[in-house]
Amino acid sequence: MEILIEYGLFVLKAFTIIILIFIPIFFLVSSMRQPPDTNESLKIKNLTKRYQSMANSLKVLNMSKEEKKKLKKSLKKEKKTNIKTKKKPVYVLNFKGDIEASNVENLKEEISAILQSETKCEEIVLNLESAGGTVIGYGLAAAQLKRIRDAGIKLTTCVDKVAASGGYMMACVANKIVSAPFAVIGSIGVVAAIPNFSKILKKLDVDYELHTAGEYKRTITTFGETTDEGRDKFKQDLQEIHDLFKEHVSEFRPGLDISKVATGEIWEGTKALEVGLVDEISTSDEYLMNFSKKHEVYEIKFETKKKIQDKLSRFLSTLLKDFINTIDETLNKNRFK
Repeated sequence: MEILIEYGLFVLKAFTIIILIFIPIFFLVSSMRQPPDTNESLKIKNLTKRYQSMANSLKVLNMSKEEKKKLKKSLKKEKKTNIKTKKKPVYVLNFKGDIEASNVENLKEEISAILQSETKCEEIVLNLESAGGTVIGYGLAAAQLKRIRDAGIKLTTCVDKVAASGGYMMACVANKIVSAPFAVIGSIGVVAAIPNFSKILKKLDVDYELHTAGEYKRTITTFGETTDEGRDKFKQDLQEIHDLFKEHVSEFRPGLDISKVATGEIWEGTKALEVGLVDEISTSDEYLMNFSKKHEVYEIKFETKKKIQDKLSRFLSTLLKDFINTIDETLNKNRFK
């Protein structure tokens, strides 16, 4: 057991030395070789062709040679017909949200590309998955989606798992919301939690000074003592944000009984349909596959290639976590031997 612990410590020390010596050198060399501008690209995937390809792969499994030939001819004929009767495309965007709505930058570029192309499309479909986050981040994301509505393009939001709080702030901008049966929808509310350590500081005989100019520059802080006046002002600010949230939802879904749904509660898809939070029950796959029968469906994705330093940093972080977990698991196993 002691040998195993000593070996683990030796490997950890060696690993640390390698990081301290070689990584700075690697960063320096790679930064010198790295071009000044990051590589950005807009990737376009034809989902209609993808669906057809998968379906045809299954069709031919039990076909004879003659049947395969007939299928091949019919596909060629269908392709020519589609070229002659070309219909407006459908664009698909994906948004997987975190607490900061950091994916809004990519969303902005994708929307800008579509609008600047001036291509007439049948519809834009947003696959959305988010449990919400900051008002600033999701407010901006919702404003980006509003650009689609302002351009006169129909927008549909598909929710397979969750569109709550800031996620619903985005979803409700769409002309139509499609939800999976058990997706989590709603949470039209505002929450803020701030830990306060003022009592601990008093026990440790530590003074905390905060100087502000402006009566309400700071209402509740982490280390300062909370006053009744500060608490009331903080709650008032939260209520104002909630009122703005409700106004935002009511603007895009005027038929909704906002007093009934703006309680911070969540509803599963089928229940959300009953209270008017969504318009249709379906998965995003089913919705898009129905479109692909008559339209070319394209998935649009904006990507920024990360610098080699960022990739290496993520790799090292993962490597270190795996190494620590391996040692921890090994020690736990040997405890009971």
